[in-house]
Amino acid sequence: MTKRNNLQDGNFAHLTKRHPCLSGEANTKYGRVHLPISPSCNIQCKFCKRGFNKYENRPGVSAGVITPAEALEYVEKALELCPEITVVGIAGPGDTLASDYAMDAFSLIHEKYPDLIKCMSTNGLLLSDKAEAVINSGVRTITVTVNSINPKIQSNICSYINYKGKLLQGKEAAEVLIDAQLQGIEKIAKLGACVKINTVLIPGVNDGDIENISRETSKLGASILNIIPLIPQNEMSTLSPPDCNELNTAREKAEKYLPVFRHCQHCRADACGIPGSGKELSGLLYDKVFDTFSHG
Repeated sequence: MTKRNNLQDGNFAHLTKRHPCLSGEANTKYGRVHLPISPSCNIQCKFCKRGFNKYENRPGVSAGVITPAEALEYVEKALELCPEITVVGIAGPGDTLASDYAMDAFSLIHEKYPDLIKCMSTNGLLLSDKAEAVINSGVRTITVTVNSINPKIQSNICSYINYKGKLLQGKEAAEVLIDAQLQGIEKIAKLGACVKINTVLIPGVNDGDIENISRETSKLGASILNIIPLIPQNEMSTLSPPDCNELNTAREKAEKYLPVFRHCQHCRADACGIPGSGKELSGLLYDKVFDTFSHG
């Protein structure tokens, strides 16, 4: 089986060579800043526990939430702290498409800093509906978290979704989420975005579906896949994270169809700096105490 490799064949080389979350080489040379702008989420994964603090190093956590209007100030300060920053990302602490704040911020940033790569992370529930707006805001790289394409498995990972005003659970929620994710990936890829798939590896739950995720998302236009070891918390606090063998096995299965990113740092929603340097600058960037703005 020949895997897609349009990261290196020229299609997205202009992005990946400067994006530390798409290239192992860029991971040690270039920086990114995450702006914690999206406060709310429209799905509840059983392993996810969003929070506000300054000590946990994991997704879904930030010191607070800023407004889109404040984004330019923080990007300017981030560039002063780390001139090697090439990517402005929004990855939470909620979902970037559950509100319009992320796209509002990207539009402002793109106008002033057109050369910076704009990167968005999303669960994909509303990606198909908002794909054109995402592209119009300047986003060219996007990460979609897909933890299963099997409704039976997905129903054991996600407690519920809030889709267009309806609270859905169980198999119905899983089917709606999976269908929306796959449609969204295909649509945003056709619009020219470089798509990375994030998959949380949960031993005994979705480990048998990793190869299927890679195969199907590759067909739809995804360019790279990142397998994230489970962090046991929330409803999955009693589960065990994958060991090295389980993680390597999953990566080998995924690599039949997509290149696999192996340098993920489990970044916070307010991360800043060069990921591969081991030096985190978010404490300097978000040095003042700020309240969460009440729109989520």
